[in-house]
Parts: sequence; C-alpha cells; structure tokens
Amino acid sequence: MVDPIRRKIIKTGAAATVLAATRGFAEQPGQDGAAMSFYENGRVRLRYEEVGSGFPLLIIPGGGLNSAIAGLATHPFNPLEEFAGENRVIAADLRNSNRGQSSGPLEVDRPWDAHTDDHLGVMDHLGIDKFMVLGFCIGGPFIWNLLRRAPDRIVAAVLAQPSAWSAEHPTLFYDNNMRGWGPELVERRSEITMDMVDRFLHTMYLANADFVFTVTRDFVRELQTPILILPDDIPAHPYDVAMEAAMLAPQSEVSMFPWKQPMERIPLAVRQIRSFLRAHRPVSG
Repeated sequence: MVDPIRRKIIKTGAAATVLAATRGFAEQPGQDGAAMSFYENGRVRLRYEEVGSGFPLLIIPGGGLNSAIAGLATHPFNPLEEFAGENRVIAADLRNSNRGQSSGPLEVDRPWDAHTDDHLGVMDHLGIDKFMVLGFCIGGPFIWNLLRRAPDRIVAAVLAQPSAWSAEHPTLFYDNNMRGWGPELVERRSEITMDMVDRFLHTMYLANADFVFTVTRDFVRELQTPILILPDDIPAHPYDVAMEAAMLAPQSEVSMFPWKQPMERIPLAVRQIRSFLRAHRPVSG
C-alpha cells in the first residue's frame, strides 16, 4: 500500500526519481567493517552503511538534527555491533546533519515527512519491503511517523530514550537547534538562510507542539505494531511521555528503568531488545 504523501510524490516526480535511483553509489569502508554507500534521489544525497545479514533492521541514530552514523559510537550501545550477528543492519546520516555526509533541500513545509521520505527511500533503494526499526532520541518521532506513513512495512519498533514534547520545556528543541544546528548549516550551505531554518524548526517543533510531534494519541491507541520503549528522564526525553505512549500502544513493552545507570544494566537492556527483535522477526517461508 502506498500512503497518500508518497503517492503524490511518485505521481509528480516519477521520472526524476527513477533516474536518480538508478545512479551508481560508491562503496567505501565504514564503521566496524560496514559498507558505506550513497543513495541519491534528485537533490537528496544520503550516506548510509549496512552490516550483517538476516532480517533488515533500520537504525536511526540520536543527536537531533545532527543525527549521524558516527554518533552511534557515543550512544549507550552501538546497534551496528550488537545486532549484526542476526540482522541486516542499516543506518544513515540524517539529511543536512552537520556531523554527517547526507545533504538535500531544507523542506520547510514538511520537515518530518522529508526525513521519512529519506528513511523509506534508502530501504526502497536496497530492495527492502518489510523491516524492523530501532531509533534513539529523535528516532522516536521518526519511528512514529514511519508507522503512520508505512504501517504495512514496519514489523516491530524499538524506541530508545525517545524525544517528545514537554510542557515544562515547550520550546526546547526549537531553541537548541536555532543555536546548535542552524548557524553551522547556514555557514556550510550558502543557499540556506536562518529565516529558512526558523521556518523549518517552527513547523517541526512548534506547529504541532504536543505529545510526540508526529502522531496523535488516537493513532498510538489504535496501533497494532509491536513496540518496545526504553524511557529516559531528561528534558529532551521526557519519561512521562514515553510511559504515556507505552500505556496507549496496545502491543507495547517497556524496559527496566533506569536502564543506562548503572552502566552494568545496559547489557540487560540490549538483551531485552534482542529478545524482542527475535520474537517479532518473521519466519521465512
């Protein structure tokens, strides 16, 4: 099933998309033996890596709009290392991250969907239909949006320390990115202005300032996809929203909390994720 947004894109730009998708991509060494490649679609150029074999697992690194594969080395655990033994693990630098090598237009009117186009585009490029997904931080809202856009493709999802809106810090993400992402991007990209960054961030974080930014509580309440949530408790990763989402989602599970402190607990969390992924991995025919 093709969702309405992607159907519109396909209708209006099918020829350009087909031409771009058939371009060659350069194979280079990446993290921990992963194959580093580039996928191009029109003006979008995405750097991605894949490692391991088995059922596909898409990884969305944390780091907000500076999300990049390299950042996985600083996460509580590195899924490229932990899950490559049982899964085909794919990760990409976020479009226009200052820490990565992916680039593309700043789509000020559809920031979340533009990035979701990229996530789905990489999987389409690799010939992957159904997959599981694990995301840190900003990966939480991205995963909810993937579940909204392509519910028939996501087999199971893991949200680790997911970002969400907080009434106590209502402009946190807008403020942080206006300082820590926008100025460096504008310095690198002469065609992008701070006014464009302002409009992009306003649409992304202030126009729908509630819950998890990308979906409603009613959506989560009706969702039948298996979900595992590993909550955090800092302003950018509010515990109460993570737990509210877990309570609403009928097929949800929750990790122990806290799961990152002491550090000895992290292997237990990884073990739970591995068991969750195994439990929901489709049986090959």
